[in-house]
Amino acid sequence: MKFHEDDRAQRIIDIFNLNDKQINISVVNSTDHISGLHMHKYRTEFFYCIKGSFKVFLGTDKVPDPFARFDYISDKNPCKFIHVPLYVYHGYKALEPNSIIMYYMNKKYDINDEFKVKPRHFNEIWETESK
Repeated sequence: MKFHEDDRAQRIIDIFNLNDKQINISVVNSTDHISGLHMHKYRTEFFYCIKGSFKVFLGTDKVPDPFARFDYISDKNPCKFIHVPLYVYHGYKALEPNSIIMYYMNKKYDINDEFKVKPRHFNEIWETESK
């Protein structure tokens, strides 16, 4: 188990030290930043909200994009999780300060399997719209 902290979050990494899989938890301090926006060729992930709420983007480089959408997870719906398949870009933003997200990965973290793009690469709108 490892601990990492920066101005965005506190992370507990590889909580159970599973052989080839990994479970991490992040406490996200602020609603002002976007985490991620990357994809994997060899690893799938599952996101689950323990506390608070998250806006999660999923998208691919395909045109038209069958995945391009936002989804939401929160502690108000404890039966919901988000599956991130291979080759799907994903990132998240906390909608409440100190929200907690758990993510399960079917393979250990490998920096060579992380393909990043900048937020808004897909022209996605992270801000909450006024209606």
